[in-house]
Amino acid sequence: MKTTDILENLKIEQLNPMQEAVGRAYGECRSLIVLSPTGSGKTLAFLLPLVQRLSASTEEVQAVVLVPSRELALQIEGVFKAMNTGFKVMSCYGGRPAMDEHRTMKSLKPAVIIGTPGRMNDHLHKENFGVAQIKTLVIDEFDKCLEFGFQEEMAEVVGQLPRLEKRVLLSATDAEEIPQFTGVEEGDRGVVKLDFLEGEAVSSRLNLQQVLSPQKDKLETLYRLLCTVAHKPTLVFVNYRESVDRVASFLKSKKFPCEAFHGGMEQPDRERALYKFRNGSSPVLVSTDLAARGLDIPDIENVVHYHLPVNEEAFTHRNGRTARWDATGSSFLLLHAEERLPEYIHQDVPVFDLPEETPKPVKARWTTLYIGKGKKDKLNKVDIVGFLYKKGGLSREDVGQVDVKDHYAFVAIRRSKAKQVLSLVQGEKIKGIKTLIEEAK
Repeated sequence: MKTTDILENLKIEQLNPMQEAVGRAYGECRSLIVLSPTGSGKTLAFLLPLVQRLSASTEEVQAVVLVPSRELALQIEGVFKAMNTGFKVMSCYGGRPAMDEHRTMKSLKPAVIIGTPGRMNDHLHKENFGVAQIKTLVIDEFDKCLEFGFQEEMAEVVGQLPRLEKRVLLSATDAEEIPQFTGVEEGDRGVVKLDFLEGEAVSSRLNLQQVLSPQKDKLETLYRLLCTVAHKPTLVFVNYRESVDRVASFLKSKKFPCEAFHGGMEQPDRERALYKFRNGSSPVLVSTDLAARGLDIPDIENVVHYHLPVNEEAFTHRNGRTARWDATGSSFLLLHAEERLPEYIHQDVPVFDLPEETPKPVKARWTTLYIGKGKKDKLNKVDIVGFLYKKGGLSREDVGQVDVKDHYAFVAIRRSKAKQVLSLVQGEKIKGIKTLIEEAK
């Protein structure tokens, strides 16, 4: 399949310099190391040359992609599917039955499997898919995989793939050394390293400011800041899961729309939170550093550091969620009287003055509907949108992002029309199927 056709499917006009460099180097080396900032398009950079080298003459798995998180696995799977190459892909990760994944593998026959190290090992040990045709291994965010302590599990995965011919490692930071188990050794003649981290001009596009809190508990100051700036998508970072819940609960008590996101949440709850943030139903996402990397959340205007980042690397990755490529963005550091800027942040950060009179909390333009049926019930986007037009009285301008999962779907609709829609579709069937339709909690 031609690259131009894939880009047309993705609605992308042209590749960026990093993606072009990866495409050129991919076929010329045995192993490839790609270092490029968060949000620079690394997923497409490795998928494009990978799919061009897949063979249509086998139904066996041909490539394995290891990732540190479920969210990154789902993101890569989504990009692969949107490329519409005809090859099958699936992701596997903890938090759902491995048996269901095995059934999908048997019926789908994917050419590429994307997964977290533990779940990938589980399938390999059970011989749920063959390894004879797996020639390519990709480890995305390999430094994060190491940080999460996946060394042994990843080494175990690599040890079960005896016929690898191509290894690709990608990261948003330059690791001190490449782990031996990857089989990639810097300096080896068969290894090419592409470093796009140097000279990254994010600082010129990132407006960094500090916000001073008169109280040690910064909740009220955060609320005032969000009322002022969160008419545009805003990501609030805290250091602990418990703090995510506390901050989100406080904001909701003040009638401020927001969603919580952290690793202790159930997977469906995490997916729902991300979806509502992406589609504009929630202007604010409160998260641990889990959201600092590997998530595709476009158009974030503001990053707020409610807690100071634990180190410079965390600071860099948090800020990397905004001011991506040519875009601009703002980063706010919340400080109470006893807090000082870390040494790695230049000390002349200007102070952002909050208005004397706090604006009213923003109201999201969209709200999210939950529909209790999905792809496995033979529902697709066209069915759902047509139903909402015909039975819900909505027009094209009233319907936003639609995401159909296997057993349910999410639809963004104009908030002002929500009550009308829910009233009109009460008891109605989609394609003859009776299903639950409600506002997503």
